[in-house]
Amino acid sequence: MTLIVAQSAGVDISKDSLDAHLHPAGRRRRFSNDAKGCAALIAWLGDVTVARIAFEPTGAYHHAFERRLAAAGLPLVKVNPRQARRFAEALGQNAKTDPIDADLLARFAALLEPPVRPVVSAALDTMKELHIARRALVKDRVAALNRESTRRSALLKRQARERLRQIDRQIAAIDAALRVELSADPALEARFDILQSIPGIGAATALAILIEMPELGAIEHRSAASLAGLAPIARDSGRTRGKRFIRGGRAQLRHALYMPALVAARCNPQLKAKYEALRAAGKPPKVAITAVMRKILILANALLRDRRTWTPGLA
Repeated sequence: MTLIVAQSAGVDISKDSLDAHLHPAGRRRRFSNDAKGCAALIAWLGDVTVARIAFEPTGAYHHAFERRLAAAGLPLVKVNPRQARRFAEALGQNAKTDPIDADLLARFAALLEPPVRPVVSAALDTMKELHIARRALVKDRVAALNRESTRRSALLKRQARERLRQIDRQIAAIDAALRVELSADPALEARFDILQSIPGIGAATALAILIEMPELGAIEHRSAASLAGLAPIARDSGRTRGKRFIRGGRAQLRHALYMPALVAARCNPQLKAKYEALRAAGKPPKVAITAVMRKILILANALLRDRRTWTPGLA
């Protein structure tokens, strides 16, 4: 009987090429980073049993690759570049080339067996691109406001005001496009309504949660807190008990939760009680607010899991 060994694939993605490596088979090949190259890569992988295909996110360069391989039903693993680099250092691999990176990604997938997660829906994918553009426009608006307030020339002041009006129009257009995408997907709209039912979470925050953490409702509470970077990390060694802190995670999600947490700490009786108890125990305000943010995220995770809206008494 022939034993079939499942292969782990690593793909290093650059602007023009895809460097693929199979482990433990040791096979490697380079493909072009376009539709034809992705089709050739899928065909190349078709004659082996693939357990995981690991790759690092590279912005615009990995997007089409990810969608095409997901459409072919292949198991994809998106690896944090920092984790991949630490893995290479642990193996004593200091050299860095595209083929070497592909080899390391394949070995990372084989040894650590990271979970395979499905790609987000086409609607969420479009909404994420719009949301990123909206964040950039909000930053532009702040910068334009600062410039407008310091200009002395009447011409420059007028141009700054025109730029502000243009930014406001562009933000409004993106908001309208986001609403259209949301209304076109009933399941997504139902999740949005559940999130908006939580006191303190408005439309902007609900959209940010949907876009930044699409896994919410299908994962454990601890995993949700860890993914958001809201789970305290221990720093203990021997008799030393280090100070707990949060680190990593999805910064944009934390930014979206910060203001709702401030509101909840003042207006939601249950969360206000938790905040005040932490402050009374000597915790700094930021630590107490972080705990409230974590509670809101866990509440959202529970409501989405159970497919029900918030009711008084839940916290």
